[in-house]
Amino acid sequence: MNPSTMRPFPISVVAMGPGSQGEDAPDYLPLPQMQTFAAPSLPDDVAPEAVTAASALLGNLLARLEKLGFTGGVGLDLLAQPPAVREVINQSLGFGEVSAFTTAPRHWRVQETAFAGLWRVLEVADDGRFLVDRLETGSIPPVLGEAMTQTAARELAAPAYPEGCMNAPPLVEEIRLQASAWQPGEAGHVINLTLLPVSDADLDTLYGWLGHREVSILSRGYGNCRITSTRLHNVWWVQYFNSMDTLILNSIEIVDMPEVALAAAEDFADSLERLREYLDMLSEPV
Repeated sequence: MNPSTMRPFPISVVAMGPGSQGEDAPDYLPLPQMQTFAAPSLPDDVAPEAVTAASALLGNLLARLEKLGFTGGVGLDLLAQPPAVREVINQSLGFGEVSAFTTAPRHWRVQETAFAGLWRVLEVADDGRFLVDRLETGSIPPVLGEAMTQTAARELAAPAYPEGCMNAPPLVEEIRLQASAWQPGEAGHVINLTLLPVSDADLDTLYGWLGHREVSILSRGYGNCRITSTRLHNVWWVQYFNSMDTLILNSIEIVDMPEVALAAAEDFADSLERLREYLDMLSEPV
């Protein structure tokens, strides 16, 4: 099977934690649950030569990561690898807390691996072929921020305000001002709509004006946080949902990338140690 015709790398939303147990579960208010690291595992019938080849690839990657560090921009092209080797790497790296996709101008699929700061990045053609399949290091793959930059406007005219609006006009002006003034390296400006007196008309106006656009990110670190780009440059919807999929915090962030989506340097250091231990386990005789 040609690796360029394999099915797209899955980025799925899976019900986890309290509230996903079914009808026979006790009736109580679900608590948020922090996701913790779980070591990946390989299927029993994997070919030994595929494990050896994948271990060599990941071992070379680990050596480069240890030398160049978190911001070294280390990458590993997987597109030319045999399907069996790619499958071992799929199983070896597992799934982390953050996944994302873009709908324009290109179709990117991004999945954080079980090793924080190490990302699987794929570009998928309209016919389902892989155009890019690589591993990247860093706080988050740049393709997501680039998609926001390429699809959002630098300026956005104020909307019409229907009857029933209370705070939409000042909020729109605050968003426009902060978006035009924000500079790279500055802290994000957060507008917490959950804590503000806003009417349904206010929210409808903001949703219609900003929209939900071409970049979508899901972080499952503590509950579910859904992040979507908007029509306005560096303006993001950041919404937190509990395990019952109820919106509990609704905010707008003006920043290049919301912090909740980013891997931290200290987590990356832990990832290197875990990856080293995992490769040692793969090298042990069965």
